[in-house]
Amino acid sequence: MKTTYIKLLAIVGVLLFSGCSDYDTITNTKVSPVDALYSPEKNKFFNLGAQSSALFEWQAAKAEDNGAVLYDVAFDKPDGDFSNPIYVLPSDGKGFQNTLNLSFTDLNKIAEMAGIETKSNGKLKWTVLSSKGLDVQPSAASSIIEVERPGGYPTPDELFLTGTGTEGGDDIANAVPLKKTGATSFEVYTSLKPGDYHFVTRKANNADSYYINGSDLETDGKTTYNGDEKVYRMKLDFSDGSVTMATVEKIELWFPPLGDYLFDFAYVGNGTWKSANKHIEFKQESWGRDERYKFKFTLEKDGDSVEEWYGSVNADNQRPDANTAESYWYMVPVSDDFWSNSFKFDGAVDNNNVDIDIIFNITVPEYTHKITVL
Repeated sequence: MKTTYIKLLAIVGVLLFSGCSDYDTITNTKVSPVDALYSPEKNKFFNLGAQSSALFEWQAAKAEDNGAVLYDVAFDKPDGDFSNPIYVLPSDGKGFQNTLNLSFTDLNKIAEMAGIETKSNGKLKWTVLSSKGLDVQPSAASSIIEVERPGGYPTPDELFLTGTGTEGGDDIANAVPLKKTGATSFEVYTSLKPGDYHFVTRKANNADSYYINGSDLETDGKTTYNGDEKVYRMKLDFSDGSVTMATVEKIELWFPPLGDYLFDFAYVGNGTWKSANKHIEFKQESWGRDERYKFKFTLEKDGDSVEEWYGSVNADNQRPDANTAESYWYMVPVSDDFWSNSFKFDGAVDNNNVDIDIIFNITVPEYTHKITVL
């Protein structure tokens, strides 16, 4: 994709209405080419995986009428001559400044256009075009930069997990959907058993596919799983092609009125855990009956046991009832504070048996839990 010289087209449009005398005036306005490129220095190396930018700077050109000069920066392959540049864009200040501050995100896109593969190094040639009216002067000077592209990929709208080692098996119609957690990231809680698995962007045989290789996301392959059947949390980030995995070892209900965990939850599939037919009794206090609770997840990441707590978005809560919004039960990461961000049971739960379901999948707007009084 190449940037269109909008300013030149606008001038041509003006000429259609302004007559030959104006045309002669504009075409006779001369501008000098840029004589020198200041930065980056030749063969400067940029790792585009960082959150930063590159500053391009050059010597100012001069207009015959001492007026303003416009600049465009052109990029090409190292052996290119800029007769057909891969990308052209205006300098800072809508083309009026002799600098260009280019984000690594945009520079990464230009590197992709130049055919530089992800997680690879390559070189780009750049130069500057100065213009005044219809007079466009390419600089005789050009320079080279070297870039290393991160291991990212275009982020799909959807992502699914499929394969013989997955809950849905190798029938792509039953592929497990991932939750999109950010502009470039996905997450899924699911079990794996011995077999293979990979990710697809659609429930179709011609979909783009990805697989996990260590901690990296790669294209067009499958991952073989040989371990015991376990529940995993997988996090994928397409911006840098990174993957983090953890096993969910245990989920417990923390009941601060007693300072104890009342019971565990069993995984039942589809990112859901259940604790069935559990008796709940609030604790009697001088001021009333205490019903607060939240959840502790125990995960194993890179061989280490890690605790993660989930509770309410509110630091404190009122007791819910039949009219309480579903969002009350949404579960968010919270601290391990003894009391803070606890939920409260509905009064109907006291001295009754209940089923509690923890739901971490895309069937709900946000991760949540459901309590059913038996």
